[in-house]
Amino acid sequence: MIDLRYVAWPYALPLLVILPLITAWMIARARRSRARRLANLGTASMISRLAPTATVTSRWHAVRLTVAALFLAIAFVGPRWGIERTAVRQSGIDVVLALDASSSMLARDEAPDRLRKMKEVVDRLRSLSPNDRFALIAFAGRSYVLSPVTVDNGALNLFIENLDPTIVGQSGSSIASALRQANNLLGLSQSEAERAIVVMSDGEGFEEADEVIAEAKRAAAAGTTVISVGFGTTEGATIPVRENGVSGVKKDQAGNTVITRYSPDLLRVAAEQSGGIFVPPTEPDRATAVRETLAKLRTQQRSLSRGTNLAQRFQWFVLPAFLLILLDTLLSTRRGRRRELSAVATAASSMLLLFNSGCTIGGTRDKEAIRLYNRGTSLLSTRDSTAASVQLLKRAELSREAETRYRAGFNAGYAHLREGLELSGDSAAVPLDSALAVYKRVLTLRPDDLDAKWNYELALRKQQTGGGGGGGGEKDPSPEPEPDNSEEQAPRPRPIPGMTESRAEALLNAVEQQEQDVQGRKQRRSVPQPPPNGRDW
Repeated sequence: MIDLRYVAWPYALPLLVILPLITAWMIARARRSRARRLANLGTASMISRLAPTATVTSRWHAVRLTVAALFLAIAFVGPRWGIERTAVRQSGIDVVLALDASSSMLARDEAPDRLRKMKEVVDRLRSLSPNDRFALIAFAGRSYVLSPVTVDNGALNLFIENLDPTIVGQSGSSIASALRQANNLLGLSQSEAERAIVVMSDGEGFEEADEVIAEAKRAAAAGTTVISVGFGTTEGATIPVRENGVSGVKKDQAGNTVITRYSPDLLRVAAEQSGGIFVPPTEPDRATAVRETLAKLRTQQRSLSRGTNLAQRFQWFVLPAFLLILLDTLLSTRRGRRRELSAVATAASSMLLLFNSGCTIGGTRDKEAIRLYNRGTSLLSTRDSTAASVQLLKRAELSREAETRYRAGFNAGYAHLREGLELSGDSAAVPLDSALAVYKRVLTLRPDDLDAKWNYELALRKQQTGGGGGGGGEKDPSPEPEPDNSEEQAPRPRPIPGMTESRAEALLNAVEQQEQDVQGRKQRRSVPQPPPNGRDW
């Protein structure tokens, strides 16, 4: 039975039988018809003396053409195997989203509250900017980097969904701290695209304007545009709190109810000093206003990987079919004049050169990186050579080929994961942390890779439970398969035994839920510290 995944046109499969049979029948019919016409001209002995080449036939003539027809039928069906990744050229800019996570963002003068309204604006802005890369910074009394510049929408969604005042360790509001962190983050980027910082806050900052102006000017000097977006109303609202299961409102140190109000001064000055724009809360569509400003900035072309598919391999069958037809033509004209033979050979050579120039099989490979990958992968089979294997695979990760970088990173992560699963207690923490860090890097290259996500989940569960690894009795993780020693062959993945599409989807959902729970627990463990001036909202 033929697995229909490996053919592009399943309905054309009958051609594998029909086309060779029709070719053989037509050749036999043509021979009989030709024999009858020659018989009308005279006897066989007379024809052989008058036209010797007319009576000579080759039994291999039919075989060559029939086999060529079979190859053409296979090519028409569209055989597929191996892996083909599609690279999409897109343009975009680097944007840092500095999001206010202070307690004042819980005020309900915007429906349902300022924080959730800000998340809605962020989601809409990202949907309007599919080609841009985003980074996340949460700030209150101080700022924290939640995510570097990335195109991984899954990671961004995770952090935005869990954003609340408990994620920042110091209460209060400091816009200058957010701008400083954003400037430092963009300073690490090697991109030539334009950069922007989008600050979303109610603007109620308890700091000197000079600090905000200094950071805004620093951004302008680095070619970064600051766009500030306001939330809340000037009338203000109370801040709901819940203590010991009882709902109430925020009170200051004197016991007075806190009224938090939208303050545009710091937001406006930050935008003006960097040449950006300020979007007030009265703007009907704040996300569109930000997007229009971002659209005016210079963009950079990026090559993004978009999924995998089975590669088309029809050319492997067109080529032998063409060679068989060419061979049959040359043999048929051998008894003709030399000039005719020369003309046929010249035309055939030109066609062959044209075909070869149009059907290139591969480009220049990074042979040194592949050699390091092969050597490092082979050492994985020896437990005592894990450290040497990881060093070789790290060097292979520096390859200019994305495929080799991915394979080397996957196997390096597997080496750390295997070591972490074999250890217990605190001794397993270091290799498990290394495995998580490596697989995060691998998933930035291939966010849809199920093997990497499964191994990441194993390391995460082992780290949380302190023993056993996750999966409930699943088989041990496997490294990426070792490629052949030939430097011209690309590494090929090996499917996980028993892994089905429904099982993979269930694993992905489990990983996502697990990561959300982890982030939630980390945030709840963060106890906000009061700011120096006592204003902790």
